[in-house]
Amino acid sequence: MRIAIVGYGTAGQAAAIFLARDGHSIEMFERSAELRPVGAGFLLQPTGLTVLTALGLRDAAIAHGARIEQLHGANAAGRSVMDMRYTDHAPESFGLGMTRGALFSLLHAQCANAASIRNGLRIRATTDEGRGLVDEAGTEFGPYDLVIAADGTNSTLRAASGLALRDPFYPWGAIWCLLPAEDWPYPADLRQRYDGTRTMFGVLPVGLRAGAEDARRWLTFYYSLPGPRVDTFDAQALAQLQHDVAALWPELAERTRAFADPAQLHRARYRDVVLRKPWRGRLVFIGDAAHGMSPQLGQGVNMALLDAQALADALREHADVERALAHYAHARASHVAVYQSLSRWLTPLFQSDHPALGVIRDAAFGPFGRLPFARREMLKILTGTKRGWFR
Repeated sequence: MRIAIVGYGTAGQAAAIFLARDGHSIEMFERSAELRPVGAGFLLQPTGLTVLTALGLRDAAIAHGARIEQLHGANAAGRSVMDMRYTDHAPESFGLGMTRGALFSLLHAQCANAASIRNGLRIRATTDEGRGLVDEAGTEFGPYDLVIAADGTNSTLRAASGLALRDPFYPWGAIWCLLPAEDWPYPADLRQRYDGTRTMFGVLPVGLRAGAEDARRWLTFYYSLPGPRVDTFDAQALAQLQHDVAALWPELAERTRAFADPAQLHRARYRDVVLRKPWRGRLVFIGDAAHGMSPQLGQGVNMALLDAQALADALREHADVERALAHYAHARASHVAVYQSLSRWLTPLFQSDHPALGVIRDAAFGPFGRLPFARREMLKILTGTKRGWFR
């Protein structure tokens, strides 16, 4: 088939590689003038790593990333709120912290040879039930046998499709940056600190930067803020960030004192996206365009990779395109629904204006997480392997 993919992020790149291997002709459209990664470092879960294995990128990803063995969070009193180890889920299980740039480069090396890529074109709509594309200048492209919308959490094609049941911004976002990892005492841990529900920040080891000539390793530092304060992050907000870090995590404060300008930190906002169904006609949505959610559970990149693989599998199994798209939607529905719901419910326990929720979290998470059944379920959620409410 002749397939168009809108968006050159993780979902679009992975889909292009899988589909090109199956013999399809792939044309990709990216609105940015320069092909480059966007976003903070992320935690690749065992689910996402399985997809990279299928793409032949597992070893390269591990070499570029940082192996994560534990997730640990503590409150302002120093009490452990969360303490989960991957090996408690399965003996060989682990997460992998990576920079967006490292994963982007690994996928791009294969994708550039698998697809025709047009960048600097902002696609605004589809035509003929997803068989054609129109850019902002009114130029039409196509016809295609299939259009894949992988244009991210702020998807233009989703907004034009009429398929969205909800896509509001989450009330809270984050400020983030990379910090040098030298002498960091927790090279295999994702560590977080909480003070009620209004202060939360953390550090994730993410390994190498893309294109770096040295072997220097990095950490992603992130700090939550209400959405309007993310958009207006200024010198006063930076001073408050440094004060919070010094009060809650003195050993990290030495690194954050180096921030002299708010422009040294990047801004991130998130949407809560739910579609009636992820396809219509010959148009199908994958990744954040289909199911954007809070990063609290660390599943975004993993979901994007799983979507790309599931769509390629469905198209391989069913010659009829609409039947294949229905099969793809069914295959991903339960997994996506579980994490969308969990993300929506759990995020206010860590990021909200409701201090009572922080008290409940601090009192309940630790003891609850030590119960065998509860711990098993929490580890399934962490690793991305909870595929349904009862399976």
